[in-house]
Amino acid sequence: MQTLRQEAIDVILKMEEPLDIDEIMYRLYVMDKIRKGRESAKKGELTSIADLKKEIEKW
Repeated sequence: MQTLRQEAIDVILKMEEPLDIDEIMYRLYVMDKIRKGRESAKKGELTSIADLKKEIEKW
């Protein structure tokens, strides 16, 4: 398993030039959200479809 540092470096290295700091920050943000989501799923911290539908109705 890669370290967080190596994941961030890989994300940046895969980006095409010219690099934009806002794009780098956004991609790192998305990478972090995906990583946290996967960790939550492994722990069984999931939301049911019924609960999601109830939440959407509040919008």
